[in-house]
Amino acid sequence: MENNVNLKVKVLHPNNYKGFLMDLAIYLTVMFSIREIYFPDLGFIVNGLFWSFSTLVVAIWRMKVRGVTWKELGLRKPKNLKKTLLISVLILVATVLSIMAFNILKDQLPFSPAPDTSSESAVSKFGKLKGNWPLFFIIIPMVLLESCLEELLDRGFLMNWLERLFSKTSFATIIAVLLQAAIFGFRHSYDLSERSITVGLIGLVMGIAYVTFGRNLWPLIIAHCILNTMSMVDRV
Repeated sequence: MENNVNLKVKVLHPNNYKGFLMDLAIYLTVMFSIREIYFPDLGFIVNGLFWSFSTLVVAIWRMKVRGVTWKELGLRKPKNLKKTLLISVLILVATVLSIMAFNILKDQLPFSPAPDTSSESAVSKFGKLKGNWPLFFIIIPMVLLESCLEELLDRGFLMNWLERLFSKTSFATIIAVLLQAAIFGFRHSYDLSERSITVGLIGLVMGIAYVTFGRNLWPLIIAHCILNTMSMVDRV
């Protein structure tokens, strides 16, 4: 118990406000600017992994500077596998319900988000998946890897650094959860669309779950992998 308390204190309380601000400036600049680089011959998924791994390098660099490890951010062995899987299922259900609720209520919003065209661009992103199971099994390992990277980067690094940045306020965790979800959604669409809101809701649920269930990344990674697998299966 004492180790857990010490771990939480180390993760949550900054010792260099300007340092974390600089880290975030570097990290977000690379996160968005690297997406301007695209190799057409490699395809969307490979380019996505290139973007994520490039951002991961920056995160690891800044973590090393601040003396923080992935274990401290939540990439540690779960104490109870059954409990971890149960939490993953709860996160998955909460995510699906939040998306369903948005689809029901979106017409009542005071603004009109742009339509979700992700299904229309699926062929350009993933190739002709409809009925093509061999292509699905080629793609899915990369999709799962990208799912893992997003949890490491968005909930593991970004959310904790935002929390450190605003730690002098009483609402640091709430601000961090909301901001990382907004950035997560915007990064997937670059506009205020149904897709960016949907992805933002996923980030919101994941962020709340991360804080609620002991800041362990594994339940989030498992839930994220299942969610993206379901999405890919739906395209076949």
